[in-house]
Amino acid sequence: MRVLWGEVGTRREQDLLLWSVTPLDGLRHSRRPAGASPPHKAARRREWLPLHPRQVTLASMNYKPSAVAQDYLKLIWTVREWNTAGPVTTSLLAARLSVSPSTASEAVKRLVERGLVRHDPYASIELTSQGERLALAMVRRHRLLESFLVAHLGFGWDEAHDDAEILEHAASDRFVAAIDQLLGYPTRDPHGDPIPTDDGVVAHPAAQPLAATPAPAHVLVERISDADPAMLRYFASIGLTPDCAITVVERRDFAGVLSIRVEKTGEVVELGDIAAEAVWVSLADQTQRPE
Repeated sequence: MRVLWGEVGTRREQDLLLWSVTPLDGLRHSRRPAGASPPHKAARRREWLPLHPRQVTLASMNYKPSAVAQDYLKLIWTVREWNTAGPVTTSLLAARLSVSPSTASEAVKRLVERGLVRHDPYASIELTSQGERLALAMVRRHRLLESFLVAHLGFGWDEAHDDAEILEHAASDRFVAAIDQLLGYPTRDPHGDPIPTDDGVVAHPAAQPLAATPAPAHVLVERISDADPAMLRYFASIGLTPDCAITVVERRDFAGVLSIRVEKTGEVVELGDIAAEAVWVSLADQTQRPE
C-alpha cells in the first residue's frame, strides 16, 4: 500500500520515508569499526557512485529513493513537460500531492540536499541531471503500465492512471521491459503522452492547446490530459481521442466557448475553456509521427 506524506506523523518518520534507500549493485559499502563515530553527513553523500549517463531504468541507478521521493521527482518533470503551469513551486507541488505547503517544502529541501533538484529562493524548482534521470525512469514506468492496463486488462483510459500510480513503485525493471516488449515498444500512452525510451529520449509532437487554436482550422488531436477522469469519459463519448481529426469551427472568446466538429462522427460540440485547455493538437497537414 502506497503511503502518502499526510499519513506520516513525526519529522523522523518523514525522513525515514522520504530517504529510505535500497542498495543496488553500484553502491559502495563500507564497514565501520565497532565504536567508531559515523562519518560526516557530507562524506556519506560522497559514497554514492554517479548515475549511469544514459539509462533511465531504476536498475541503472545507484540508489532508489522511496515512493514519495519518486512521486516528487516525477511530478516536477511532468508539470514542466507541456509548459502549462508556469514555475514549479512548493505550493503547486503541495496542491498536486494533497499535502501541506510545509510538508512539500521539507521534501524539496531534502531533494536539494541529495542533489536531485535545485531551488533558489523565489525561483522555480528545477531537476538536476541526476534528478531528471530518476524522474524519466518513473514517467516511463507509469506510462507503460497505463498502456498495459488499458490494452490487456480491460481498464478504461479514465481508470488506468490511479492504478499505475501504485504499480510503478513496485514493478521491477524486468517486468517493465517485458511490458514494453509485449506492447510492441509503444511511443505514446493511451492519453497521447510520449513514453521515454530506456535511454531517456522523449519525442514530443509539435502541438499546442486546442484553446489557443484559431478558427477555422483542421487539426489532429495529439494528447489529452488525464487529470480529470470525468472529462476523459466525456471526450470518449463524443469520439474525441488521440489521433482523431477535428475542425475548429468557431471561437466565442467572450463566452469562453469553442465549437469543434469531430470528423469521424460529424458531430459539432462546444467545449469550455477548461476542456479546450486539456486537449493538445497539431495542424493536420504538419503532423509527423515519431517512428
